[in-house]
Amino acid sequence: MPKINYWAVVVAAAAAFVVGALWYSPLLFGKAYMEVRGINPAAMAAAKPPVGELLGEFVKNLVVAFVLARFVVLLGIADWKAALQLGFWLWLGFQAMLLMGAVLHEKMPWMLYAIHAGDAFAKTILMSVILGVWRK
Repeated sequence: MPKINYWAVVVAAAAAFVVGALWYSPLLFGKAYMEVRGINPAAMAAAKPPVGELLGEFVKNLVVAFVLARFVVLLGIADWKAALQLGFWLWLGFQAMLLMGAVLHEKMPWMLYAIHAGDAFAKTILMSVILGVWRK
């Protein structure tokens, strides 16, 4: 039985970390995120994320990448097309639907849902492809 490529797990987690930083930056969706959350952009620019928060985000990505790697191995995913399918279905069935609970029950604004769900989609697809093609 094939084994998990732990280097691929670390690289996938790091790639997801970078994607998240870009996703919530002013280059992509940072302005919309701050607007929907009612955050002053000037205050946000002056504040630096706490080290613990950044470390927690990286650890979260490591856990997700490891679980994705388990699925890749158990399902025999060995090319980018199958990895894309895996990433899409896992995102749709779990991440997108779990976030939908916040819209339905906590009245999360749809724009915030779209920003968070898009971030999760981009990370899940990227990690799935990295893990699916980098098997050894």
